[in-house]
Amino acid sequence: MPTLTRARQSHAALAHAVSPAAWRRSLAMRPADAIFAPAVKVGIATSLVLVAGGLLGQEQLAGIASLGALVAAFGRHQPYPRLRRMLAVVAASLLIAAGAGALMGAAGVPLGPQIAVLSVIAGLAAQLFAAVGITGPGAVILVFAASAGSAYAHTADAVPPVLAAVASGAAAGWLVAMAPVLVVPMGPARLAVARAMAAVVRLGTDDAGTRWGDAAAPLRRARESVALSAGRAGQGGRRLLRLQGEAAALHGLLDEAGAALSRHGAARAAALGRLARHEAALRRTWRASSAQTRAARGTAEVPTAAAGVAWPAPTGLLAAARPGLASRAGVGRAVRMAAASALSGWAAVGLGLEHPLWASMGAVAALQGLDYSTTVQRSIQRLLGNVAGAALAIALLSLSPGFWPSVALVVAFQVLAELLVLKNYTLTTIAVTPMALLMTGLGAHLAPDAAFSRVGDTLVGVVAGVLVAAVSISHADRAHLTPPADPAAVQERQRQKGCTAGSKKTRKVVPG
Repeated sequence: MPTLTRARQSHAALAHAVSPAAWRRSLAMRPADAIFAPAVKVGIATSLVLVAGGLLGQEQLAGIASLGALVAAFGRHQPYPRLRRMLAVVAASLLIAAGAGALMGAAGVPLGPQIAVLSVIAGLAAQLFAAVGITGPGAVILVFAASAGSAYAHTADAVPPVLAAVASGAAAGWLVAMAPVLVVPMGPARLAVARAMAAVVRLGTDDAGTRWGDAAAPLRRARESVALSAGRAGQGGRRLLRLQGEAAALHGLLDEAGAALSRHGAARAAALGRLARHEAALRRTWRASSAQTRAARGTAEVPTAAAGVAWPAPTGLLAAARPGLASRAGVGRAVRMAAASALSGWAAVGLGLEHPLWASMGAVAALQGLDYSTTVQRSIQRLLGNVAGAALAIALLSLSPGFWPSVALVVAFQVLAELLVLKNYTLTTIAVTPMALLMTGLGAHLAPDAAFSRVGDTLVGVVAGVLVAAVSISHADRAHLTPPADPAAVQERQRQKGCTAGSKKTRKVVPG
């Protein structure tokens, strides 16, 4: 009976993958805020390493270094004390993946074992990133770096340059991502507080009623971000005292936000109006100053010290990651990703495709979703994006651009991808596909037909990813079986329910 139930659940999951609703949702645009600064940082980091490599005459290594620079794309808007540790983990992971690929390429290891090793690395990295809470491009970048290392290193002498290129790129990405701490050290905390206020305002004006749990998580994350950004109380230094003073004001704003939903009528409306004004002021992070925080708060003074306030120390990454690393669900996700990556790569080898590791990348990218519904959506989006992006890449590669025009295009596509990644993954992949092909062709001619290979490998990868996800789907994973509710329909049903309840109440009060 359990086998029959599993078969039915997998069949329903596969049916969802080909349903028109799933394909329609892949084209939907999602709201996203604060997308400009992260995109600019990634563009700067990529530009630095590509220009430096070109000036040094190391055009192919410049492309490998640009993969290390993608460190800057991870950990968006994390507090800087936490971000520096997260990016160090990403940089180390990239070095391990690129080094493993280069060593196997230099040793002449056949593609089959290479795919197996890199799939295991991708699964382990995905588990680590999820446990630590590292957001961003994910483990797919590690497979890309390993593939580049394997393609470049044909002898043992070529392994150190690959490692040096990735390390220099990762260092540039780390420095660019951390540079704003010198100007706006409380920037991520201010954004977190603004987002928490926006969540409270949305709930307070929701006709469907208040769901406090939807605001509790943003408020909790904001408090943690403020505490981490401010540093430990009791430590000296004028800069630290200023940060703790601003943190005290931000905690006060969070107190005000937490109390807003407990009010009613005109008092609630006034409180929500103040929160909306505070949110707008806090989002101007380029003017992060205590004076602006005082203006947003509407107070005359902000404390210059956090006397009596105990600021929690940043949690160590190992301590934060330990529960996730040991969780059964996390281990299951890592195994599924490694299996899908290996199966898709081996299938691409069997089909005679030119770049089997691109198929592995497709499977890894698809399985970075949190549940089966997201896996299907990402698979569809990646496939559609690769088809459209390949058409664009064919046109560009047909022009045989030189190194410097390719650099300009790579940077432009990278920035565009970062601007779109939170809005729609299909559009993101349309930008990523030509960027990846141009990056692969830096220092070496890449024919336009490589774009066709990219589409074929991607198709193999996403199909393998969806099949593995469907066969191994959890009994608790049922989001794909429930269509997203129409907000207008929900409100109408609740209005009718309220009218019905009122009618029943009237019939009880008025006889006859």
